[in-house]
Amino acid sequence: MPRIAPTAKTAPGPGVCKSEAQTLVSADLRSAGATIALMDQSDLSALLASVARGTVKPDAAAKHIGSAVTDLHFARVDLQRELRCGFPEVVFCAGKTVAECVAIALALRAAGPRALFTRADNEQAQALLGVLPGAEHHERARIVRWDSSPRQRVGLVSVCAAGTSDGPVAEEAALTAEAMGAIVERFFDVGVAGLHRLEPCLATLRSSNALVVVAGMEGALPSVVGGLLDRPIIAVPTSTGYGTAFGGVTALLAMLNSCAAGVTVTNIDNGFGGGCAAAKINRLVVEGGQK
Repeated sequence: MPRIAPTAKTAPGPGVCKSEAQTLVSADLRSAGATIALMDQSDLSALLASVARGTVKPDAAAKHIGSAVTDLHFARVDLQRELRCGFPEVVFCAGKTVAECVAIALALRAAGPRALFTRADNEQAQALLGVLPGAEHHERARIVRWDSSPRQRVGLVSVCAAGTSDGPVAEEAALTAEAMGAIVERFFDVGVAGLHRLEPCLATLRSSNALVVVAGMEGALPSVVGGLLDRPIIAVPTSTGYGTAFGGVTALLAMLNSCAAGVTVTNIDNGFGGGCAAAKINRLVVEGGQK
């Protein structure tokens, strides 16, 4: 029952592109960020209560709430995503310059205590570590995770990977679910080529609020797990495999056609999407008092 502990690199020192990125941040970043940083769920409730009492005009309240976007010209950073959706805007780093990633990080840092950056290459990651004190770089998963005010993790999400080669995508899912507040158990290399390896994991899997099951090649593991458990299963196909794996299309189609009832499927290699979905299910279960 191999379990892979996540490894992370923390910030070594100042970011290499901080000054360049700061020139990209609009002049109103700090004032807008400072305002939004103070608005959480209780603040929003208080504001709405003031509207109900008549001490704040609806137009004024709408203007205050609507100011939650920082326009960087190349990106419009949503600073109230956590208030609406439970977690700040997640930054997909692929296709962005280092300076753009850092500028977005500065905007998110001004607005709240946590941020998540996916598909970050090493150059982007090192720059992000320089402007996000205490941030962690998980190189294999290509994630930079920053949380200056950690919350207690709750519930349980299990992440299963069919093979070690599926590990980067599975770790992306696990780190995402953790960032979004879930306790996560990892079970790697438990695929159908050696199905007996799954049996020792079943007790923990059955106690999980949601599972992320990651597999490449023929993509069979989610169907197997789905036939053994009554838990929500998010299947994540990976691009692992030889020629007719077609870069993950074979696994994707196999999972979409699963005979196991209730298996839902993300895009190919989308560990983030799987981890996010599982964390939201986990949160609903916890908030419902079932755990």
